[in-house]
Amino acid sequence: MGNKSSNQWIFNVILVIAAAFFIWPLYWMVTGSFKNLTVAIQIPPEWIPLQPTWINYRTLFVDHSVIKWFGNSLFISSGATVCVLLLSSMAAYAIAKIQFKAGGYIFALMIGSLTLPHAVMFIPLFQMMNELGLINTYAGAMLPVVGWPFGVFLLRQFMQTLPTALIEAARIDGGSEVQIFTRVILPLAKPGLAVLAIFTFVNTWNDYVWQLLILTKDSMFTLPVGVRVVQKAQEFHNNYGIAMAGAVLATLPLIGLFVYFQKYFTKGITLGAVKG
Repeated sequence: MGNKSSNQWIFNVILVIAAAFFIWPLYWMVTGSFKNLTVAIQIPPEWIPLQPTWINYRTLFVDHSVIKWFGNSLFISSGATVCVLLLSSMAAYAIAKIQFKAGGYIFALMIGSLTLPHAVMFIPLFQMMNELGLINTYAGAMLPVVGWPFGVFLLRQFMQTLPTALIEAARIDGGSEVQIFTRVILPLAKPGLAVLAIFTFVNTWNDYVWQLLILTKDSMFTLPVGVRVVQKAQEFHNNYGIAMAGAVLATLPLIGLFVYFQKYFTKGITLGAVKG
């Protein structure tokens, strides 16, 4: 019994150390947002702000359009998430449950495209958006996210685990493919759709490079782009206090999202391993 208690104590200590290790960046970000530039860059660092200030938040909210940028990020992330859920679910259903000869080849092509680094596609994507007249538009910021086939892969893996007998029974009862998809597949696929929604929203919200390329007007900036522009526009470059304040604002919706959907996110880690 004593040996078991000792092992449990050691395990708890390790968990506390691991939790502190992962919480520390969040603490440093929050405290750094209340430091002015001089304190933020001083060595040795000030671990606890002795004279906290709201100047960084004032710069963002009063001197710049941070509320507009926040709204842009919310609209782009939400719009991209809705489009990805709609298109990916339809494509995944067709590949997973409708038997046609090209289905396997199409899915293999999608898997192959997932191996391409995002940076390789920035130039052709930018040229395409430019030719379509989508520079500085919400559509231009969303379309590359919508076209990324990860959602099809994720939902196809999930839909393959759904019982085919239900679909066959619906067809025997005279249900069309649209009715089967909307009344049978989508209700059963809610966990997979929730996981994909979380992944898509978070990735789009945190996107920086593509949004920096496609959005050049101040009124169209998203939160990551706008905060970076403000940070570099200061008298002293790399104002880390402003960067930390912007990071706090950008993190709040994601923390709420993870807390609310944490059970779906945990399931999403193993979703693709259920059935290949």
